[in-house]
Amino acid sequence: MTTYLSETDKALPMPQPPVFAGPAEERAHHKRRLAAAVRLFGHYGFDEGISGHLSVRDPEYPDRFWVNPFGVAFSRLRVSDLICVDADGRVVHGDRPVNPSAFVIHSAIHRQRPDAHAAAHAHTLNSRALAALNVGLVPVDQESTAFWDDHVLHDDYAGPTVDPDQGYAVAGALAGKRAILLRHHGLITVGSTIDEAAYWFISFDRCAAVQLRARGGGALTTMSDEQARAARAGFGDPNLAWYSFQILYDHIVSLQPDFLDE
Repeated sequence: MTTYLSETDKALPMPQPPVFAGPAEERAHHKRRLAAAVRLFGHYGFDEGISGHLSVRDPEYPDRFWVNPFGVAFSRLRVSDLICVDADGRVVHGDRPVNPSAFVIHSAIHRQRPDAHAAAHAHTLNSRALAALNVGLVPVDQESTAFWDDHVLHDDYAGPTVDPDQGYAVAGALAGKRAILLRHHGLITVGSTIDEAAYWFISFDRCAAVQLRARGGGALTTMSDEQARAARAGFGDPNLAWYSFQILYDHIVSLQPDFLDE
């Protein structure tokens, strides 16, 4: 069931996330959205070999999460490929292995951020290039204000993230923010749903591309704090991110409906 806010409650008539009859229905929904997000990452060219993973917390067992498995390309991932991993890194559903880095990063985030039911991570060209400049996003346009004062640049690189202490360090640096830009590594975003986390990732990467292009042409002109705050009230709305992902979901279903195979 989808409910709508009235025009008097919100300027934009956006739907709200669905309400589920039980955990089985909710789980099936989140798995389809997770698989769609992975396919969208492939569609946008966010793949980099074995790297990159997205997760969503299981609605019935909060110490478990669903994630794309090790060694399956973003562009080939199906719902049936998804695996469920417990707090000890055991695959409790599915017959494929978990990426060690995925377990280390996502388990730490899910433990330290009860509000973050989903996380997305990939080694995109734009995020790596921006981090190499040792800067985060600045408010050069409306979209980038979604991350104004809501992301962090983490430069404590200690090699591939396969040690639990590294995962906890990343989750600790993320703190209460919605995104963390990892120097020499990539980008992580979180959200209350996989829809939100995935959309924040896609939006952040595009904002990074804008900033890199603008910086290549000359000095950046940024918004004032007052302007950034006003824009963030709209473009930083979590429900706007959730709804924006529904548009992308419909798009990837039309292009690649085979990912829904369960």
